[in-house]
Amino acid sequence: MARALQPKDRETTAARLLDSSVRNSYDPQLDIDWDAPSEPGKIYLPPERVSLYGTELWGELSPEQQTELAKHELGSIASVGLWTEIVLMQLLARYAENLDPRTAHAQYALTEIGDETRHSIMFGKTLTRFGVPAYGPPQLVRRLSPLFKNVVGGASMFASVLVVEEMTDRLQRATMDDDGVQPLVRMVNRIHVIEEARHVRYAREELVRELATVRGPMLEVHRAVTAVVAFTVADILINPAVYAAVGIDPRVGRAAALANPAQHATRAWMAEKVVDFLTEVGMIGGPSRSLWRRAKLLSHPV
Repeated sequence: MARALQPKDRETTAARLLDSSVRNSYDPQLDIDWDAPSEPGKIYLPPERVSLYGTELWGELSPEQQTELAKHELGSIASVGLWTEIVLMQLLARYAENLDPRTAHAQYALTEIGDETRHSIMFGKTLTRFGVPAYGPPQLVRRLSPLFKNVVGGASMFASVLVVEEMTDRLQRATMDDDGVQPLVRMVNRIHVIEEARHVRYAREELVRELATVRGPMLEVHRAVTAVVAFTVADILINPAVYAAVGIDPRVGRAAALANPAQHATRAWMAEKVVDFLTEVGMIGGPSRSLWRRAKLLSHPV
């Protein structure tokens, strides 16, 4: 279990994050050239991270179709990311309403809401620029979202935030310095990685503080909520409708992706850092660990 952080650490961390926000923040409206043309021959995702990579269906696609599928999968991930950013803003606003607004801690929570607003706009403009649909999560997840927002809080809220942010962060870090990736994708990812690093630190430290007060059955409740979020996020990142863009029946494409060992490896790779942290602080364990295993998010399923 990570050491318990003292209250003074909270203000120190928040003050540093506020300072970093002043020095290292971006305005996607100004800092990205949205009119720059796509560069021929450059990719949208590393091929090995595309859900059908290595399958028979993948081998039947032309190089142009493979690039097109990667673009649509990027669009699916971005649109799910946009949706989760908006959910996060609502959770953060509810959290911040009970904080002392004079504190750096409260002020950073509000700063993060501002960051997430810009990120949502940035992802929306990315979808427009690449001409892909706003795939987003399925309707069932959208309908259940209000229930989730009404019941989640404390440790499971911060753990859920980390699941979403750190899984996508792993993928974005792999592309932002890759010269073979489209420049617009790299810039969007770079902005998101830099600003999300602050959000991850804030959430990690708050999670440790919350866990200092959680014991017994309530710990299992928070573990279960987090496991459900992790399972759902892994399941919805790639909307089956993306396969139709290259002439593959969505049901056939989804079945192939779910059975694809390369996709299983990608899921575990994306989740590796957050799984290590959540295991260390005690948020992965007990009966709900099986959901992490079923979602293929454990590098060493035991």
